[in-house]
Amino acid sequence: MIRVGLISDTHGLLRPEALAFLRGSDRILHAGDIGDASILEELGRIAPVTAVCGNNDRGAWAKGLAETERLRIGEVSICLLHDLALLDIDPVAAGVRVVVSGHSHKPLVQERGGVLYVNPGSAGPRRFTLPVVAGELLIDGGDVTARLVELQP
Repeated sequence: MIRVGLISDTHGLLRPEALAFLRGSDRILHAGDIGDASILEELGRIAPVTAVCGNNDRGAWAKGLAETERLRIGEVSICLLHDLALLDIDPVAAGVRVVVSGHSHKPLVQERGGVLYVNPGSAGPRRFTLPVVAGELLIDGGDVTARLVELQP
């Protein structure tokens, strides 16, 4: 079983509750609006990190971040991007099993057409009445499940 930690929209704030939840991850995916390179460094102390650039990620530190990352973890193909509206592939035709995005700050786990769409919400500063959330993918061979957890700051 592979545990992939999911986090997004930290906007420069990496909460201790998020770090505690992500501990034990084999890999971490950050879906953008990171806010500062130190966030990625801190996450990298837990597990290898793949991150994408969000619309608020600016500065020299963010120049090396792609807008979209495609990766395979175990037998599962994953597409990681910040804004789902910018998805420029047909995930089914591309063989993608999971699409992970952020941007909206609204947590979501939804399966459509055999593709699992996951938005881990926002783990950074609280926005409006939306919850502070992080998530995980559990990968077992070709099987994948997603879980979101509200962090209690």
